Amino acid sequence: MAATYPNAQGRPVVLALIETIEKNKAYLSEIDGKIGDGDHGISMAKGFGLVKDRLGDQDISLSDGLGLIGKTLMTEIGGSMGPIYGTFFIQMSLKAKGKPETDARVFGEMLQAARSGLEDLGGAKVGDKTIMDAVVPAQEAYQAAVGQGASLAAALTQMAEAAEQGKESTRDLAAKIRPATRMGERSRGVLDAGATSGALILRTFADVLSA
Repeated sequence: MAATYPNAQGRPVVLALIETIEKNKAYLSEIDGKIGDGDHGISMAKGFGLVKDRLGDQDISLSDGLGLIGKTLMTEIGGSMGPIYGTFFIQMSLKAKGKPETDARVFGEMLQAARSGLEDLGGAKVGDKTIMDAVVPAQEAYQAAVGQGASLAAALTQMAEAAEQGKESTRDLAAKIRPATRMGERSRGVLDAGATSGALILRTFADVLSA
């Protein structure tokens, strides 16, 4: 396993993220349909499909690739997830910009920027049954691993596992952020779609960057 990822090779990362969303389109919409509008997977797949079209056959840097995803989702998929994932990817893109490679420190900065951007955007926190239930523990586990001297690959593994655990924790939560709040206690027992897609995306980063 490489200790760094060459940022000139953004295309494999973008394609892997597109594939993850396309593969889980029906699953994400099924989850969302239990306490939401049932369009999370459809909307995400639409946005990532447009990313695929705009990427075409071009090579792209990691920063530009994440920026392409972020700007496309921000402008094209609407609802709450457009701004959320637009912010997530754009903030990561900005921290990767100008860096020749991604090492454990750089990815930590990217992940922190994504978390901070989401916190500034909507004010959701852990326990609100949102994407933050995956992102926050993932970011904290990643930084803890790096602080203990872990390699990029090892820290990414810790990140993905924490994101998965965070996603699973949303089963036992009642939604506190609109529009899912209308379900109240009835939202317990169901995964949050945003936390689920967030965990899938973080797992994809882990798989590609540590290969």
